[in-house]
Amino acid sequence: MKKLIPVYVRVPVIFFAVMMAMEYFIDSGDRPAFIKFPMVSVFLFVFLFLLIAIEITMKAVDNITYHLLTEEQKNQLNEANDLSFKDSEWYKKLMEKLTKTEPLANENQLLLEHDYDGIKELDNNLPPWWVYLFYACILFGVVYMVRYEVLGADNQEMELKKEVAQAKIDIAEYMKTAPDLMDEKTVTLLTDPADLAAGKEIFTANCAACHRVDGGGQIGPNLTDEKWILGGGIKNVFHTLVNGGRDGKGMISWKGTLKPKEMQKVASYILSLKGSNPPDAKAAEGEVWVEENVTVAVK
Repeated sequence: MKKLIPVYVRVPVIFFAVMMAMEYFIDSGDRPAFIKFPMVSVFLFVFLFLLIAIEITMKAVDNITYHLLTEEQKNQLNEANDLSFKDSEWYKKLMEKLTKTEPLANENQLLLEHDYDGIKELDNNLPPWWVYLFYACILFGVVYMVRYEVLGADNQEMELKKEVAQAKIDIAEYMKTAPDLMDEKTVTLLTDPADLAAGKEIFTANCAACHRVDGGGQIGPNLTDEKWILGGGIKNVFHTLVNGGRDGKGMISWKGTLKPKEMQKVASYILSLKGSNPPDAKAAEGEVWVEENVTVAVK
């Protein structure tokens, strides 16, 4: 084996095999393990040093052992080393087991009475590897037919359809709880005091200039009455925050400034202002909104 794989191939192959194994088993995120973890680099350096040291030691041992041999033993060793791997005994035995070829001396016994322009045909046995592969294909065909044609197992097309359907279900479930992927279809009304307090802070910082701190309305409409210009309820208010108000005179879109979770908190806080009746509130605008099937976020 050492003769077949020289040292300048053997050492790099072993080193990089160990390195790839460490990269596979060590979770280092988006960076290589030997960069993220300095101890890995130290280990690889020491491992490479040991590999080279072992090769040098084995070479020295071989040289010392060779000089201790007799001349006859040296000649036998040189002859064995000069043999190609195809002439080696283990290779011949392996090929004999795989092919079961007859020796050339028995060729006359295998000749058939067929002659094609001087080309003669031999009655050799099929190679065992070919025969076993043929039997394996037959067995595979039987198992395949029973599994898919008799027992009705899912084929690749049906497996794909099921995986796609399950992926859609998983995406829908994820969308329900992913704050940064929330939209007006999946948004829910928040009632927790902490969420409403956070919504109030965002409202005061961004919305009070047009709607007043108490939501009574100034440039923008009154947010404390029962009437809404673009529809009330958590979904409509969230939609208005994301996409903005009426063209030309409505408020701007806040999707570039606020995250979906923040807009959910603001919308929930705005809806909590209903009936607060602040002093000097702006006259109601729009139509009365009656909420149906309210979805409340449960913590």
